[in-house]
Amino acid sequence: MSIAVDKVTFAAGNTLIVNGISLTVEKGKVLGLLGPNGSGKSSLLRLICRLRKVRSGIIRLGGNDIAAIPRGDIARRIALVEQQATTETQVTVIDVVRLGRTPHRGPLSAWSARDDAVVLDALGRVGMQGRAAQFWQTLSGGERQRVHIARALAQTPSELLLDEPTNHLDIQHQLDILGLVSKLDVTCIIALHDLNLAAMFCDSLAVLQEGEVVAAGAPEDVLTEELIGRVFGVRAHVQKSLVHGRCNIQYMTG
Repeated sequence: MSIAVDKVTFAAGNTLIVNGISLTVEKGKVLGLLGPNGSGKSSLLRLICRLRKVRSGIIRLGGNDIAAIPRGDIARRIALVEQQATTETQVTVIDVVRLGRTPHRGPLSAWSARDDAVVLDALGRVGMQGRAAQFWQTLSGGERQRVHIARALAQTPSELLLDEPTNHLDIQHQLDILGLVSKLDVTCIIALHDLNLAAMFCDSLAVLQEGEVVAAGAPEDVLTEELIGRVFGVRAHVQKSLVHGRCNIQYMTG
């Protein structure tokens, strides 16, 4: 397994946020994290990249305890795309994406042709190469999100963590970004709210509720009408495809 979370707990003060979570992601596969707001999705992502410290349990990357991996190695290996990031500094799009190369460069190392090639490729992948010289502050929310994903791609990670990457994106860019991520040769965990997008692009799903995993497995096995009603509090009709094994969810009112 590329990422393995074993009975991990995390608390903020006296509030338990992550409560004994165990899950695994096979190398090169995409795991979707689902759950209501406050279910622990974002906290779990931060624990995996060691921005937070576990209270108990173990997180392993490629079989190694993350607590024993040097931070520099983690920075080169894991890229995190958070929900929101902002800056008051007058920087261009390409400046932001170049930050993805920071873990790969020493304090005195010169910028290389390889760095340039990786950055330009990352911009091209998210369709922002034509905005490279544009100032960050002039971008829309969706454009900023695409730039953040480009920065993560420029990091050339082996594990990619994304926290609600489709926020602020129109439907076409949601499909484009998740389609891109699903085809990358990396191990990926994506926190999502959209159940249909999760079913479409994720190899497996883990549903969190109040800091615990309440269901995990293939999308067509996890996303049942009973679970959607119990966890998300909505009535839904789940139609499963006999062709590709995925499912489509229609929400019902009244």
